[in-house]
Amino acid sequence: MKQRILIVEDEPKLVEVLRVYLEAGGYEAKSVADGTQVAPVVDDWSPDLVLLDLMLPGKDGLDVCRELRATRSLPIIMVTARTEEIDRLLGLELGADDYICKPYSPREVVARVKAVLRRSQAAQGDGHEQSALRVDEAGYTAQLDGVALDLTPVEFRLLALLASAPGRIFSRDSVLSRLYDDGRIVTDRTVDSHVKNLRRKLQGVRPDQDLIKSVYGVGYRLDLGAADS
Repeated sequence: MKQRILIVEDEPKLVEVLRVYLEAGGYEAKSVADGTQVAPVVDDWSPDLVLLDLMLPGKDGLDVCRELRATRSLPIIMVTARTEEIDRLLGLELGADDYICKPYSPREVVARVKAVLRRSQAAQGDGHEQSALRVDEAGYTAQLDGVALDLTPVEFRLLALLASAPGRIFSRDSVLSRLYDDGRIVTDRTVDSHVKNLRRKLQGVRPDQDLIKSVYGVGYRLDLGAADS
């Protein structure tokens, strides 16, 4: 059975191009042009992923994403021409799984759809990859492949955040807001240093894998599956 992609976009030419490329990629595609139509179509059609434009009539993409996230767990890729919104799209408030900036290549959209669906399927699969990483927030302990990780409190909070949604990109701002709970001022360089140290400790268990991916200019994501870019 083909996976279903719901295109939420009010520009007919873009919708047609995306539909052609997605169907050529082996997906079934349906589109809506108004934000108020999204939730009913999701309930009725049960798409596997929503490709959601930010600027929509009726209800904008931020409100639609917030509504979907409140009751559903399906993957959402946001499409935006407003780069200043990226932190909000990817942060803890909304939690989009990925974003694409206009203008875009239709081939890139299909590639992003495939990548997000692959990560989603891995997270919802037999649990093997997820069980390989165990984060006990109550006990403040973490294990990878059965090996205890010797983490600082900040490294533990960083890992717990990334592990809360494997494959999802967390913006720098959302990471900064979670690393320290005493209100101190933290720079991007400090975050990079903690990420580097945590990555090194994870590679001590899996030397052939880079489990923390840096998304240039945006943030970080945890990849528990096969290594990819």
